[in-house]
Amino acid sequence: MNFLLTLLIGVVAGAIDVLPMIKMKVDKFSCMSAFAYYVILPFIIFGLNWFGDLWWIKGGVVAILMAIPVIILVAKDDKKSPVMMAIMSIILGSIVGVLGHFLDLM
Repeated sequence: MNFLLTLLIGVVAGAIDVLPMIKMKVDKFSCMSAFAYYVILPFIIFGLNWFGDLWWIKGGVVAILMAIPVIILVAKDDKKSPVMMAIMSIILGSIVGVLGHFLDLM
């Protein structure tokens, strides 16, 4: 059950991130990459034992750390997208982390 719930959280987070990208007609490979990132992210966040009593910060920190390589790659060609990517990573990562804590998935 934990696997399916973790997967569901990732799929929902991925959809939240990708739907605006589809509306803006972003390249399909960029959309697939972002979706895969958010499907995998909860498994990593829930599997790490970082920050102890500061559980609420783990999701955002892990998400931005994982996003940094892609943000650097995107920054080469696009100066505006990296800021939005970082913001979305922190926000959605934090939400994933909080959900994992309250649903006892960590």
